[in-house]
Amino acid sequence: REPDVPPEAPLLFEVTLLEVRDGPDPQPLPPAARLRLGAQRRERGNFHFARGDFAAALHSYRLALRALDGPAAAPPGPQEEEELREQRVKCLNNCAAAELKLERVDEALASCEAALSISPDNGRALLRRGQVGPAPPRTAPQPGPAARYRPLLSPQLLAQQGRDAEATLVLRRALELDPASKV
Repeated sequence: REPDVPPEAPLLFEVTLLEVRDGPDPQPLPPAARLRLGAQRRERGNFHFARGDFAAALHSYRLALRALDGPAAAPPGPQEEEELREQRVKCLNNCAAAELKLERVDEALASCEAALSISPDNGRALLRRGQVGPAPPRTAPQPGPAARYRPLLSPQLLAQQGRDAEATLVLRRALELDPASKV
């Protein structure tokens, strides 16, 4: 049978929201299940990122972090704890990349700082932090770690901001830690 609506015809739908429910409470999961769920959500984020849908990618990366940090049914062993740390750092680095693409510089910096708090010598986090860069001191101190930073107008390298010395230090350290980085 022929369709009632021809192809490429514009359609207008009216939707009525009938109910809003909170999501289910996170269930305690064993560490292996948390790792598996976090990896699946991170891969979904990579799928969206590769297609240029940075908002959906960021959402997926945050869901992955929530799964990795969720309630545990049992304490992780040393190997699982290390894998959880590595996955968190990957997700935080991916969050920073998506936030930079979305020009959310403050959030990107917070993600970099969180990744560096877990793994201080992480080359990708250092590189992205070099892109965002620390700010000069402010006159009135503000609470929190983000107070030491100010957003740049765009995610450019420190060198492009005329801050060559800072750029050299941060990027040299990133290169030492990750010499194979294509960035």
